[in-house]
Amino acid sequence: MIKRSWNNLKSEPLEKFFWSQGFLRIAGIDEAGRGAIAGPIFVGLVIFPKDYSNPLIKDSKTLTEKQRENLFEVIIKEALSYGVAKADTEEINNLGLMTALFLAMRRALAQVREIDLLLVDGPMGIPEYRGLQRAIVKGDSLSLSIAGGSILAKVTRDAYMRGLAKLYPDYGFEKHKGYATSEHLEAIRLIGPCPEHRIGYKCFKSG
Repeated sequence: MIKRSWNNLKSEPLEKFFWSQGFLRIAGIDEAGRGAIAGPIFVGLVIFPKDYSNPLIKDSKTLTEKQRENLFEVIIKEALSYGVAKADTEEINNLGLMTALFLAMRRALAQVREIDLLLVDGPMGIPEYRGLQRAIVKGDSLSLSIAGGSILAKVTRDAYMRGLAKLYPDYGFEKHKGYATSEHLEAIRLIGPCPEHRIGYKCFKSG
């Protein structure tokens, strides 16, 4: 049983507590694209070496694009292991967002081995995962590994959306990355959705 005595860590990442409890291979997992209305959802998973430290690795939302891209290279070089996976738009439309998200998480997990403890960003863990896991609310600001996963997911997804912008140039995917900006919603109103839109979402319902 893991006791929540990590509250005393203050500015230290959660990994420091869990390493002290004997968990060596701690994986952090996070997503990018959950709130978008177009494009896949991506998941990043990272395992750092014991006692690893890098104060520059933070929640991807707090970093600039250039900072994220630089840290992406650092993370894949210095991590013990990592995985990046996605659930595509068709899977989101057919399965629903959360089922597709957990599918992407399981795909990322399949890319790594020997996880002692999995830290999942958010209020719930991964269904059917048989290993030890903890769901951490605001985990991307508390866990070094989750923050690393968020950077891998965000950088990979942004690059993917820039590629989609070349296929569907009328939507501005390279700017908003599929999120519901006013520009994006106006483009949908004028020309309708493309195959990369999550058509089950409320913004696509008429009336």
